[in-house]
Amino acid sequence: MTWLNYWGRVHVTGIDLGLERVLPVAEKLQVLTPKAKIITVAGTNGKGSTTTTISSILNQAGYRVGLYQSPHIYHFNERVKISGEESTDSELIEAFVKVDQARRECGLSLSFFEATTLAAFLIFAQRECDVWVLEVGLGGRLDVVNIIDPDLAVITNIGLDHIDWLGDTIEKIAFEKAGIIRTNIPVVFAGQQALPKAIIQKAEKENAILHVLNRDYFYQENSDHWVFSSSGVTLTLPKGNLAIENISTAVAAVALSGLNVSDTAIKVGVEQAKIAGRFEVRKIKNKMVVFDAGHNPHGVEFLLNQLHKFQQCNTQYTDVVTVFSMLADKDIETVTILLKPVVSLWKIAALDAPRAAKLENIYNAIKDEDVQQFKTIADAFQSALNNAQDHQIILVCGSFHTLEAVWEYIESCP
Repeated sequence: MTWLNYWGRVHVTGIDLGLERVLPVAEKLQVLTPKAKIITVAGTNGKGSTTTTISSILNQAGYRVGLYQSPHIYHFNERVKISGEESTDSELIEAFVKVDQARRECGLSLSFFEATTLAAFLIFAQRECDVWVLEVGLGGRLDVVNIIDPDLAVITNIGLDHIDWLGDTIEKIAFEKAGIIRTNIPVVFAGQQALPKAIIQKAEKENAILHVLNRDYFYQENSDHWVFSSSGVTLTLPKGNLAIENISTAVAAVALSGLNVSDTAIKVGVEQAKIAGRFEVRKIKNKMVVFDAGHNPHGVEFLLNQLHKFQQCNTQYTDVVTVFSMLADKDIETVTILLKPVVSLWKIAALDAPRAAKLENIYNAIKDEDVQQFKTIADAFQSALNNAQDHQIILVCGSFHTLEAVWEYIESCP
């Protein structure tokens, strides 16, 4: 925790897009040209599930996979995994020391995300990972993950999020996401919308080959399985624990990776892939609780689709109580509008986090609904847990920070 606090204070801002400062430090650490196969995943939503599934499949295929994701839900070590296992505290501390020494020698400051990403790269290099699966933190073109040239790029979808940094239109955001495309590499685009011009233009400029959902690869969901198909392969696969849309993107990426992966490895990898906070269903004190980190309209639409499917299969749950909060720079009004038809009771509190939305702003966005206000998210969740009826689902959502606060409460309880 001391090192994480340190990286939070070293640089003047938490988010500082651009590669000028980080590149000299990366060069000194010798992480810019890894011997591994590099798969980079950008997009507005679905990155976590996609990278998790790619990693799970490749682990089953016998590769040593370094998986980098952000943000974490419960503790920082989740961000850096090797062969499915979280990095240890000692391993991270050793990497942080080296990153700090390198940035001091360069006379540069690094943001929290830049420093911790370089530490992950250093660990993957030292552990001689065969494949690095890298989730872009913000955008693509100017994100620190993009200092590494990928052999395969994946763009999960494009939505309006982080507009202060990435732009206020789909095309502007697509331009940033397209920044991960490199010359002559395969590129998977999994967006449900029309292929943005910015991605087409970048792919043409780099002579990269686009593989587009519902044009070059397809998925068909059935009651107890689903089918993936492309020009090269047709597979019948188990449903797994994650959204089929994201699993299919991962399978498409693996099929294009050039790695030796059997059908069995794909099936087992899909079945075993799990990620915290992505429609994570748990029983807590005999109450049904769903955790979902969706924090923008597209993510919440995805959440509601998953919730609908869950209730169709579990008809005893007819009512939803939500423990809810968001960050101030998110589209609170649209998110709450989407949730209102489903939620019967809101339990809200302000987050204890930078950029937290004020409680009154959350309350005003919900309006006229059945709303209870609490001092903390922990208090809101405790109330939900104590009072939920057998027919009610407790839905914890709105932000990664909301989930983190509830997890900390659960951990502290006997």
